[in-house]
Amino acid sequence: MINGFPEGFLWGGALAANQCEGGYAEGGKGMSVADVAYYKPDVDVTNFKKHNEVTSQSIQAAIADQGVENYPKRRGIDFYHHYKEDIELFGEMGFKVLRISIAWSRIFPNGDEIEPNEEGLRFYDNVMEELAKQKIQPLVTLSHYEMPLGLVEKYGGWYSREVIICFVRFARVLFERYGRQVKYWLTFNEIDSIFRHPFTTAGIVMDRYPQEKIREVIYQALHHQLVASSMVTKLCHELIPDAKIGCMLTKLTYYPYSCNPEEVLLAQYKNRKNSFYTDVQVFGEYPRFILQEWQHEKITVQIEEGDLTLLKKHTVDFVSFSYYMSFAASTDTTKEATAGNTATGTKNPYLEASDWGWQIDPEGLRYSLIELYDRYRLPLFIVENGLGAKDVLNADGTVEDDYRIEYFRRHIEEMKKAVCEDGVELLGYTSWGPIDLISASTSQISKRYGFIYVDCDDFGKGSFQRYRKNSFYWYQKVIASNGEDLA
Repeated sequence: MINGFPEGFLWGGALAANQCEGGYAEGGKGMSVADVAYYKPDVDVTNFKKHNEVTSQSIQAAIADQGVENYPKRRGIDFYHHYKEDIELFGEMGFKVLRISIAWSRIFPNGDEIEPNEEGLRFYDNVMEELAKQKIQPLVTLSHYEMPLGLVEKYGGWYSREVIICFVRFARVLFERYGRQVKYWLTFNEIDSIFRHPFTTAGIVMDRYPQEKIREVIYQALHHQLVASSMVTKLCHELIPDAKIGCMLTKLTYYPYSCNPEEVLLAQYKNRKNSFYTDVQVFGEYPRFILQEWQHEKITVQIEEGDLTLLKKHTVDFVSFSYYMSFAASTDTTKEATAGNTATGTKNPYLEASDWGWQIDPEGLRYSLIELYDRYRLPLFIVENGLGAKDVLNADGTVEDDYRIEYFRRHIEEMKKAVCEDGVELLGYTSWGPIDLISASTSQISKRYGFIYVDCDDFGKGSFQRYRKNSFYWYQKVIASNGEDLA
C-alpha cells in the first residue's frame, strides 16, 4: 500500500484572469464577457439563474459604463500590477504549480484578429518569468469564463462555428509562445457549466433566440467547444510533444436522499449528466443517452463531416475537476434547497454548510476521486477546492481563519485516502483562490477564499495591500511535508 503522496506531487493554487487581474482597459485588452458581469449583492444565493441573467440591454449598458465600481471583475485584485508580489508570496508558501488562465481578450482584443496583441503577450511573458524565478510550474487554462465580448456581438458566441477558428488561432499563439515553460494545459474551465450560465461559458445571450430553441442552441455551442477542444488537443500534441493537456469538470456529486429506488435513479441520472461532457473528451464520442435525448426532444445539432472522427482521435491526457460540495437528490420538491458552485440541490441533513450555503463534504471528495478514476482510468488533477468565508482583518494585520484550515485539513485527509488506500492516480492539488479574488458567481470579494488577504471591499475600496492569513503558514507546512503534516 502507498503510504503518502507521490514524490513530485504538484501542490499549489488556482486563479482565473477575469477574477484577479483587473487592468481591463490596459495593455490593449478588449472587453470580455466577464467585464459586463454586474455586481448583484442582494440576489438569493440559491437563485443562480437570476444571478447569471445577462440580456442584450444589460450588455449595452455595461459597454456604455466604462467604470469599475459596478463591474468588480474589471478591477479584480489588481494582479495586473501586483503579480510580482503575489507570485513571490506563492513561492514563499512553497507552491510547485500555479494554475492560471490567459485572458483571450488580452491577446486578441476582439477575438477575431489575425495578429495577436504583443503588449498582452508581454504581460504573460513577465508572469512566466516570475513563476520561473520561484520554481513554480504554470498550469494554463485556455478558456476560463473570459471570451472576448467582440465574439459575442459579432458572431453570437460559441453558437457560431466561426469561433472555433478564432480559438484555435489563440491556442496556437500560446503553445508557440509558452511551450517551453508550460507542460500542463487545460482546454475549457468547467465546460459542463454551459447550461447553468450560457453567457459566461459560451457567450450565448438568451433573449436573442426563440426560447423553445434555447436547449438546441446551447447543445450546438457545446458541440463547437468540444470540437475546438479536440482541435487544440491535437495542436498541443503536435507543437509540444512532451506536454499534457486535460479537460476540466465541475464535479457536482449527487447522493440519493434516501434508499427509495426512485431517488437512487434520480441521483444516478444527475451524476451521469454531469459526467457526459468529460465522457466525450476522454472516450471521444457522445454517450448514447445524450443522442437519445436529442432524438426525444427533437434537438438538431449540426455535426460537420470529420467532427466525430476528430473527437475520437484527439482525446485528453488527464482529467481535472473542481470540487467544493455535494448535493442530495430527492423526488420531493418541497425539500429544502441549498446552494453550490453555480448550482443548487437538495440539502443533505448530515452535512454542515459554509457562509454561502455550500455543504461541506470532505468524504465526498474521496468518493468523487474514486468515481472519476474508475470511470476514466486517466490521471486526475484537483484544480479547484476551497472555502469561501467572511474573514476579518485584525488591527495587527492577522486573519484568524482556523475554519479554513479545518476545511482543507479534512479534504486533504480524504484525498490522501483516495491515493493511498483506493489506488487513485492523482497528479496534484491546486486550492481555489490562494489569494482573495472576485467570486465567479456573486462578483464579491467579501466571499474570501485565499491564504492571502487583500485589503479591498466589494466596492473596490481599500489599500489592496496583501496580508498572510493563519492558513498561509499552515499550507506552507503542508507543502513542505508533502501532505504529511496536517496538524
